[in-house]
Amino acid sequence: MTREMEHVAFGLEKIVASGLRRAPAREGPVLAWPLACGQGVAARTKALDFGEGVLRVEVPDAGWRAELQSLAPQYLAVINRYVAEGVKRIDFVVAK
Repeated sequence: MTREMEHVAFGLEKIVASGLRRAPAREGPVLAWPLACGQGVAARTKALDFGEGVLRVEVPDAGWRAELQSLAPQYLAVINRYVAEGVKRIDFVVAK
């Protein structure tokens, strides 16, 4: 990546982070979920709500839950870079 592209990417990240920090505390982590997990995972999951430090994310089945649970520490690190109120845990719930 060229130096100019790195500068642009950093600028975009600052804009996104600023917007998410200004979102209502209960909405920030929900809005940040697609950024943390990426487009492919976001297309198959849905951030439901956030409260008391816990982000609840709906997943299609138990296999997805197990796979995403193993990635939860990475997702938490990304989400917490962007939001005002820290996320302590992600609960993955299987869709009914």
